[in-house]
Amino acid sequence: MSVVIRQPGVVLTDHLFQVPLDHAVPGGERIEVYAREVVAAGKERAELPWLLYLQGGPGGRAARPVGRDTWLDRALDDYRVLLLDQRGTGRSTPATRQTLPPRGDAATQADYLAHFRADSIVRDAELIRRALLGEQGRWSLLGQSFGGFCTLTYLSLAPDGLREAMVTGGLAGLRSSAADVYRAAYPRVARKNAAHYARYPQDVEAVRRVCEHLLSAPAELPDGGLLTVEAFQSLGLMLGRGNGSDLLHYLLEDAWVRGGAGPELSDTFLAGVRAELSFAEGPLYAVLHESVCAQRSVDPGPTGWAAQRVRSEFLGFDAAKALANGDPVQLTGEMIYPWMFETDPALRPLRETADLLARRTDWPDLYAPDVLAANEVPVVAAVYHDDMYVDTADSLATAGAVRGLRTWVTDEWEHDGLRVSGGKVLDRLIRMAHGEA
Repeated sequence: MSVVIRQPGVVLTDHLFQVPLDHAVPGGERIEVYAREVVAAGKERAELPWLLYLQGGPGGRAARPVGRDTWLDRALDDYRVLLLDQRGTGRSTPATRQTLPPRGDAATQADYLAHFRADSIVRDAELIRRALLGEQGRWSLLGQSFGGFCTLTYLSLAPDGLREAMVTGGLAGLRSSAADVYRAAYPRVARKNAAHYARYPQDVEAVRRVCEHLLSAPAELPDGGLLTVEAFQSLGLMLGRGNGSDLLHYLLEDAWVRGGAGPELSDTFLAGVRAELSFAEGPLYAVLHESVCAQRSVDPGPTGWAAQRVRSEFLGFDAAKALANGDPVQLTGEMIYPWMFETDPALRPLRETADLLARRTDWPDLYAPDVLAANEVPVVAAVYHDDMYVDTADSLATAGAVRGLRTWVTDEWEHDGLRVSGGKVLDRLIRMAHGEA
């Protein structure tokens, strides 16, 4: 029996579905997938079109709404929304340091997680669509970031299930390998560093001071994690968010207190760093991050910790050299490194599993360029100018490869524009999809 909850302005209904772990073996192991239906209060029985929302990630559960917040306020004017916890996240048979080891050794865990990419997520969604809408029912799709990658997979594998698709900050390169993605990413991250230091020039010295301290004495975080120089540099992930530069500056403001033995990193700072760096709430983000780019027809080899390999090509991200030369220390961005599975307690038990996935070479293709070239589903996409997380050039190339896809390129928001725009981004996309803009 479904659980129904009322909040101001909305009615929420829980849905649980049993799906095959491996859709190629429908009679094999099954896992549970959770989704939350959201409808405007008073419209519970209305004949509304469905809108499936695919969250960013990988490894991110769907947002937990509180009334008609953020983009939902606009969506609920027109749609009945389904917030999907993608397999392995939230309430959908979560895959974490606690749940994976009981399955067996690292090889068994890696084989299990090989079924947690966009192709499996799309096939889950198709089973759910049939259960809720019937065989002939079609729904609209909204994909944010990694959810946009999944949207391209949906258009490749099951376009007949869609009436329209909207993407925000998530047009992946159809033929980009993991190494290609990072070669394009490091220069974007360097630009975000330069913009941050131009806005907050005092942070040049603030970052250098923290790095100098950590080189000699890595700090322990409140959860038992280890803050090394490299881990501190990964706070640059914040620079791709709309207010990330400001929040990073405020975090650095609180870096130091005077203790009994002199200046030391403050508990406030270390707690803030832990909140930004820990993968406890979404370990699959780290474990599967490079695999979301893996396609055997693009690169038949392993992803092989591509972010770490490619980093050596960009010497500006070497903190020790920057300190020695008196240069600003460059922070990194949306990169996953093997050392994270040593410094983060939420990832340590999954280190060998992640390494096996990084060595894997048999990843199926996620996109069908020929199908996309003949696409008949209305597709619109917000492309954020100089998006730090998803390459704009890749996005525009993909837009040109999907028949009929219309783009809106904007510099008004960063990658999180869907969440922070108060529904403006979604309103523009809805109007575009309906031929009104």
